[in-house]
Amino acid sequence: MLNVEHITCGYGGAPVVRDISFAVAPGERLCILGPNGCGKTTLLRAVAGLLPHEGRVAVDGEDMAGLDRRRAAKKLALMSQLTDMYFSYTVYETVMMGRYAHQRRGVLAGQGPEDKRIVQECLERTGTADLRDRLITELSGGQLQRVFLARTFAQEPRVILLDEPTNHLDLRYQVELVESLKRWVQQEGRCVVGVLHDVNLALAFADRVMLMEQGAVRTIADRDSLDLDAVSQVYGMDVRGYMRESLKRWA
Repeated sequence: MLNVEHITCGYGGAPVVRDISFAVAPGERLCILGPNGCGKTTLLRAVAGLLPHEGRVAVDGEDMAGLDRRRAAKKLALMSQLTDMYFSYTVYETVMMGRYAHQRRGVLAGQGPEDKRIVQECLERTGTADLRDRLITELSGGQLQRVFLARTFAQEPRVILLDEPTNHLDLRYQVELVESLKRWVQQEGRCVVGVLHDVNLALAFADRVMLMEQGAVRTIADRDSLDLDAVSQVYGMDVRGYMRESLKRWA
């Protein structure tokens, strides 16, 4: 479904990401793990078409580089980390913006009954329906992150790329976000690729894990067969021992 072939990219100097290839099947959830600076976000930006790169990204066999903006938006969506740059739209208007690829006229002027239905469903799915008339500049970071997830769902892409989507979310909403994505990907012809810092959360979410180290792939494995010693080596600490000590506090 999603095929990433020999991606190499960077920011004007030496490559940050070097010759990375992977594939994600329909219904699959792939998580990318690795320490800060290993190239996870850079890779996602390249796959999303936001960063010049060598190599090829295809969805359903179609090269993303050959698609116009609207067709590409129906194939793939990127939900990035929060920034401080956003405008004073309401929550409803913000989520409706996810429908632009499906509308013939302007984003807000062209909304029809189907757009309104889908936006309302996405608001309810992310627990933001009660915020629909609030300005997004008035929201907390956690509320805003859920609104942006609703906007991503409203886009109805085939592939969702997630860059640390649980940032700014408390524990309850982290779990709810992961469960929402699990339900979303169960519908036919969808998949998710996500970057997560929380190793436990990543293993709870992923079917497969891609472990990155210094801009390259260290290993790709099913969640249950992931080499935990390799995880510790990549992070430069005894991850398994740390997790076990943490669990003792809840015994």
